[in-house]
Amino acid sequence: MQNLAPIALFVYNRPQHTERTLKFLQQNELAAESRLFIFSDGAKTPADEDRVKEVRELIRTVEGFKSIEIVESKTNMGLANSVIAGVSRLTTAYGQVIVFEDDLISSPYTLTYFNEALNRYRNEEQVMHIGAYMYALKEENLPESFFYRAATSWGWATWQRAWQHFEPNIQTLLDQFDAKKKHAFSIENTMNFWKQMQDFKNGRNNSWAIRWYASIFLKGGLTLNPAQSLVNNIGHDGSGIHSGMNDIYNVIINPKPISQFPTLVEENAKAYHAIKHFLANRKGSLWARIKRYLKEKF
Repeated sequence: MQNLAPIALFVYNRPQHTERTLKFLQQNELAAESRLFIFSDGAKTPADEDRVKEVRELIRTVEGFKSIEIVESKTNMGLANSVIAGVSRLTTAYGQVIVFEDDLISSPYTLTYFNEALNRYRNEEQVMHIGAYMYALKEENLPESFFYRAATSWGWATWQRAWQHFEPNIQTLLDQFDAKKKHAFSIENTMNFWKQMQDFKNGRNNSWAIRWYASIFLKGGLTLNPAQSLVNNIGHDGSGIHSGMNDIYNVIINPKPISQFPTLVEENAKAYHAIKHFLANRKGSLWARIKRYLKEKF
């Protein structure tokens, strides 16, 4: 496969997670032919310094890729600024990028999926994002991959032609929504995407991902996704910046490569309804919610 996308891996202060993420990445079919850029953020507090140092010692030993470049920040940029800067740099230099954070384990075929999709939809302006994560959907008759409106942030890829539409200014984004768009954006009020936008404005989160999804949505863009996830997030153990301790989003990784891609560039209605059903019911019964709350609390 020609023209492989560079991989951006964003790491901070979780050496064990980073080690697992790298181990699974190294086992990808295209790892040895791919350029890896590791962006290591600086410590936010003195308490983080030792673990940041441990992560940096670990990433200096990495092998198994075509080339490896480590970018160490002297100061703490925060995840959002790190991702925006890193993605902007690599899309400008290479026209495309594959993005991982330090808490994602992948299939041996994840890089293959990304690169095939990046090549296949390179000139399809409406396709703006390739996602590798998918919820554990109950619907069994979905195609291997499909288009959907929302962008997942656990393992993804994009092109410079799409990333140029990323709007970092939350007010500029908010001003473009009316009631109908809010309803569609939040998957008919089954997911708190609109609340995430408001929380960002009010300083309660610092998410690059919600601004990226909003940028895609407002451009009428689509995202490609697998029916069965090609990554799993191992950060829901309380160790992450934006992670909780729950298994709602835990998935079994697809052990097979994706061989079928949609030819029609439009949102898949069956997939949309399967995702909407999952989101509406993801928290389970009252008893399940109580148990999960107690587990997270204690």
